[in-house]
Amino acid sequence: MNKPFDMELFLAAVLTGSYATRQRHLRQAKIIQAAIADRWKQETPWCWRRKHMAWFVQHHLAEHSNATKYYYSLTLKLLIRRLDKKWVFGS
Repeated sequence: MNKPFDMELFLAAVLTGSYATRQRHLRQAKIIQAAIADRWKQETPWCWRRKHMAWFVQHHLAEHSNATKYYYSLTLKLLIRRLDKKWVFGS
């Protein structure tokens, strides 16, 4: 039996800010993880490629407000920093 991926432990090194901000990032990271796992069958961020996150931004967030997209972009930046990648989204 596999242990579920612990997003809180994964992001612990890059999470800063108030308790509410950290909780928002964790909640959004789990939503990102679930969406990518459902669509691409990639369970952990270590398996993700740029196309997975680009898909999330372009398709999963397509109908959301600009404010929601902004907050998710902050969480995506944390994930990218934790993965030690040089990916850039948007302008």
